[in-house]
Amino acid sequence: MQNGHWNQSSPARPGGWITRRSFLRSSASVLACVAVGPLATRGAESAPPLERYPIDPEVRTTLDRMISFPRALSPGLAKDQLDQIQRYAELGYGEWTFGAGLPLIRRTDLLPDDSVDPAGRISRLARFFSISDIHTTDKEAPNQLLDFQRREPAALDNTSVYSGVMLYSTQVLDAAIQTVNALHRTDPFDFGISLGDTCNSTSYNELRWYIDVLDGGPINPSSGAHAGADTVDYQKPFLAAGLDRDIPWYQVLGNHDHFLIGSFPVDADPTLGFRESYTADSVWAIGNPLVPQPARFPALFDVERFRQGPLRYPGVIDGASPFGAIVGAGDVADPAFAAGPPRVVPDPDRRSLTRSEWVAEFFATTSSPIGHGFHLVDRSDPARDSDGFACYSFLPDPKIPLKIIVLDITQSEHDGSKDIHGHGYLDRRRWAWLRSELAKGQAENQLMIVAAHIPIGVSAIGSETEWWQGDDNTKPGYENAVDLAGLVQALQDTPNLILWIAGHRHLNTIKAFKSPDPARPELGFWQVETSSLRDFPQQFRTFEIVLNDDDTVSIVTLNVDPAVAEASPAANSRRYAIAAQQIIGNDLRINNPNYRTAEGSGRLPVPPVDPTRPQSDDPSAVDPTIRFVDLSEADPPVPYHASCNAELLKPLSPAMSAVLRKLFPR
Repeated sequence: MQNGHWNQSSPARPGGWITRRSFLRSSASVLACVAVGPLATRGAESAPPLERYPIDPEVRTTLDRMISFPRALSPGLAKDQLDQIQRYAELGYGEWTFGAGLPLIRRTDLLPDDSVDPAGRISRLARFFSISDIHTTDKEAPNQLLDFQRREPAALDNTSVYSGVMLYSTQVLDAAIQTVNALHRTDPFDFGISLGDTCNSTSYNELRWYIDVLDGGPINPSSGAHAGADTVDYQKPFLAAGLDRDIPWYQVLGNHDHFLIGSFPVDADPTLGFRESYTADSVWAIGNPLVPQPARFPALFDVERFRQGPLRYPGVIDGASPFGAIVGAGDVADPAFAAGPPRVVPDPDRRSLTRSEWVAEFFATTSSPIGHGFHLVDRSDPARDSDGFACYSFLPDPKIPLKIIVLDITQSEHDGSKDIHGHGYLDRRRWAWLRSELAKGQAENQLMIVAAHIPIGVSAIGSETEWWQGDDNTKPGYENAVDLAGLVQALQDTPNLILWIAGHRHLNTIKAFKSPDPARPELGFWQVETSSLRDFPQQFRTFEIVLNDDDTVSIVTLNVDPAVAEASPAANSRRYAIAAQQIIGNDLRINNPNYRTAEGSGRLPVPPVDPTRPQSDDPSAVDPTIRFVDLSEADPPVPYHASCNAELLKPLSPAMSAVLRKLFPR
């Protein structure tokens, strides 16, 4: 049973839950998508062919089986020992088996009567997949925060600062794409969508690796001196399989795609030298930017602290080390650095991309559509190009009234804020554009899905992922154009909106936004988050939009684990992701109370977490629409998981029902 080889038939699911048919095991047709043909070379006739990394031929969803592992180990590693990867095997970290499958929960929260009988299916309107938060990482870049994870209490739980999974970001993406291809051959997808944070820190090489993996090109996943490229698995060049050419894919902008480490505008303060740090020949020396809460509400980071001592070198990953050792880290005043800062081989491909440069790179692709959605951006306003406007909409099938609204909800580089730039935000132009798209979709009788990087109404007050309130440094004209209550109201005023999908939090949370008017249940909508391919549980999602015979739509969404092959680089990524979860123990099923009051600076009003549900000062008053199934007593058990499979029912308005009845007669 070790390392994913659970060879018995699918375990019985706990009673009382609605189930769906599982996907068939991959067969010869699946193997064809990873079959080894003539291997690409790197251009030189004498160069050896690039290696490919086929996935496990047994491809299943979490309906059939869940990854299972002990939550904690004893003896074990402390949080500040997360980087001691060489000890993982000795202590048993990252070992896993397959446990019970995760049932499909039928959710009727939006319906006026929760006891409604199951609906009959009329027609599938769309089938698609979502991936999110790949965080393709240049682990040898000289401007990271690696050492802060083990040295600073405020960063001990922050696996975005450092985790062993950053070694294998391209390889696990390749495995996920091959898994998508296998599922596509069993039940075709209409399209795929990536929900942002393709990069870890805005670098050109990070974005290029990401696009090239989806295109199926050669990947050289190292930089600078390319240490270990001939000997270390995570450094070796390989040939990506690429997404099946039958599947068009679309892109959403995330905060890590245009902010340094997802947090800081690169050019907001030129005296800090952020842009120069990307292509420097030495590790940067910085003060600790991490500010423990609630020292400065709502900030989690403070860019000014980069200047303040004591200065440290946060280090880089040694690509020649099989376990990705952190080197070149320590206090600037340490005698070991008397001769100067730790040196690196500079690399021009590490350069930071502006928002508009990041968007433009999606036109350099061999998969479809060229531009991956950004070709659909309205360019009638010249300012849209110069500012990297990244909002667009599309119909996956012109014959079916279903519109996808791709919304850039990340902060502006020019807002003046000095905190982490991971909040939800809409400037005036994007807010006006969203309202226009919602109004047009409603007038044209289209069902609508909003695809954004950041979810709404689920993050704790004062967290780095909540709806942005501004701060003391906000520049005039860059205030958030709408508060969370106003945004939710606009969404609930759009009866044809069925779904908001997002990434960002690395979670798989599903939430119901119920109608404010019991007489009009069609004003409610669902929100579904897709977890990260970086951190555990390293999953993507599938979605089916199905028309039912009772004037409802079903949104069937499943989590899928990449089908990693034993001993592959992607399998190492899974082990390291599980190990990080065992060591750090982050709550991946968090449900935030909707506090009436919250401790703050007094500068700004403190809104509730979710304006659509009652406010309370009771920390146990959590959102009843956020639920997870307990599999700890299943057979075989899953002691802890962070996944959520569901069939989500959405009632339709009479007008939309009439349109769909004509298109799809009962």
